[in-house]
This record gives sequence, C-alpha cells and structure tokens, in this order.
Amino acid sequence: MTLLMKGAPVAAAMKEAMREKVACLAEQGVVPTLAIVRVGERPDDLSYERGAVKRCESVGIRIRQVVFPEEIGEEEFFCVLDELNRDEAVHGILVFRPLPIGLDGERARNAIAPEKDVDGCTDASLAGVFTNKPVGFAPCTAQAVMEMLHYYGIDCTGKRAVVIGRSLVVGRPLSMMLMHENATVTVCHTRTKEVAALAREADLLVVCSGQMESVGRDYVRTGQIVMDVGITWNEEKGKLCGDVRFDEVCDTVDGITPVPGGVGSVTTSVLAMHVVEAAMRSQEEKSSKA
Repeated sequence: MTLLMKGAPVAAAMKEAMREKVACLAEQGVVPTLAIVRVGERPDDLSYERGAVKRCESVGIRIRQVVFPEEIGEEEFFCVLDELNRDEAVHGILVFRPLPIGLDGERARNAIAPEKDVDGCTDASLAGVFTNKPVGFAPCTAQAVMEMLHYYGIDCTGKRAVVIGRSLVVGRPLSMMLMHENATVTVCHTRTKEVAALAREADLLVVCSGQMESVGRDYVRTGQIVMDVGITWNEEKGKLCGDVRFDEVCDTVDGITPVPGGVGSVTTSVLAMHVVEAAMRSQEEKSSKA
C-alpha cells in the first residue's frame, strides 16, 4: 500500500517543538520576531504572507509587517533593510520577490544579514548549505522536503536520489542537503538526456522542475519514494496540480507527497522554525560574549 506523505502531521510536530523553544526564549525575555517586507499588493505575495503570519503567530512569533508602495525609491527601501539588519529585536527578515522594476532584486537578496536570512536567499546562506555550516539558513522549500523525509523515517544513507530541477531555491540546495545525509545524487535539468530512465533508477525521486504534471508512469517504479515539490494552478482542471501526474504513479510507488497538502504545506512551518532558530542563535551569541 502506498504511503501518502501528507504535510499536516509534519507541520503539527514542528509546531509543538517550536512552542517549547519559544517558551524557553520567553523565560529569557526574548520574543522571536519576523519582519516581512513587501512592495506592492501582488496576490501571490499576499496569500503567502497570510499563511506565514498565521503560522508564525500560532507558535508565539511576533510579526512586523513593512509594506511599501510599488514606486518606493531604492534609497529608502535599502535604508529600511539596513535598519532591520541592525535592530536586535528583529531575528528574521523575509523580503518578497520578485521586486518591482526600479528595485535591484539581486542587491536586495544579498542586503539581508545572513543571520536573519530565514528564507535562505542570500549567497551566504547558500554557501552555508553547500559547506554544511550554520551560516544563514537553507531555502524553506528545500528544508521542507528534508523535514518530511525525517518525519516519515526515510533514511537517505546509501540511497540513489534523483532531483529533477536545478533552481537555487530548491534543486541545487536540496541536492547538497541530500548528499550531506549520505545519498548519492543525480540532478536532472532541461538539457539532461533520458530523464525518465534516470528517474526510474532512483530510490528517492524529487520533482521540482516547475513543469506541471510533467512526470508520469514512465518515470517511476515500485519501491520508490516520490516528493512532488511543484504547485501550479491548472486552469483546465480548475485545481492546484503538482509536477507529477499523481493518479498515474500513486499505485506504483511506495510513497508520494500529494499536491496540495504535501511539501508546500510545510514550507511556512520551516520559515517559522528558522525565525525561532535565529532567535536562539542570537541569544547564544550574546551569552557567549557576556
């Protein structure tokens, strides 16, 4: 019988663990605080913001929302980012991207202090992922995949993992994280030949290409675990769909994440977890200097 790897129980377990840590911080007079920086009113930004605020506040994380009009000037925008970096009461900073024309998105991405980069977007955080050192944080979606594997008892040691997708948000950092847990990893992309054949060789197949329902029965075999990271609105079907054709593969593989209700539902929990961890790191650093 195929294991349906839902995100809800993973998020619930993470929530309980975070509450305990937040309680410990409260005893030291610290409230983990996330600054959310948004420019404009993009519907997808607003939707993610609502989910992030709800998840964070449910575990005791304070939210500071910083909202700019689309015509905000670069000088003012980066001045506020610098203030947030220097504010000791703020432990995490989330900047919604892409930014409007007129704001340098690359500069903004790396303007966040690594220790407050709870979204894992800076070059410093990515370097930390690749070197397996606690510099910044891993991208939230990539970490969400790892949290789900841990929760469902999927040991990566010695397994052949195939990752379809090479973005800096998921594919590449996730491949490093899997290697850190002793998997042998192959990364596939648009120029890879015989992707389906490579996918069938995998013990663990992670699909994060962003190509809706691009992976079907010919990519899988019995014994596999399939992690579907994609999420796209299918106009024809009138529903959210992943990168995997779920109905085609679910009866073949040993385990699979649904869309929606899978990896995506854990992502905001990871964001919250990173804020709490950032607050704990900050306190540990202050204690070491005392």
